Amino acid sequence: MERLMGKQLVEKVVTLLDAKKAADIRAIDVGRQTSLGDYFVIASAGSLVQARALADEVEEKLSEMGVEPRRIEGYQTANWILLDYSDVIVHIFFEESRSFYALDKLWADGVQLDISGLVKPE
Repeated sequence: MERLMGKQLVEKVVTLLDAKKAADIRAIDVGRQTSLGDYFVIASAGSLVQARALADEVEEKLSEMGVEPRRIEGYQTANWILLDYSDVIVHIFFEESRSFYALDKLWADGVQLDISGLVKPE
């Protein structure tokens, strides 16, 4: 089985998050701004339960494809769950926490990827 990496992994994560009704999904190429990873995928959840469900879905489906996270942070509190897949870092926020931490603004110098073909219109 071919290992998903880079943009392919971003596209899979976006599709999984969208299928589970994540809100305001963004994918940002941050490779030129940081050595943390090449891409950030940022999404919002309407509740802490939904945040955990989104994280569970991404982890489970990618694991079935042989892709495991290096680490997972924030699962217990679920205000901000981080799934680190080396080149792709997934940030799942409870809506209020997302506006507080403002990652979208913090990484505004990154290149927004066009994911419109991957998400269903609201």
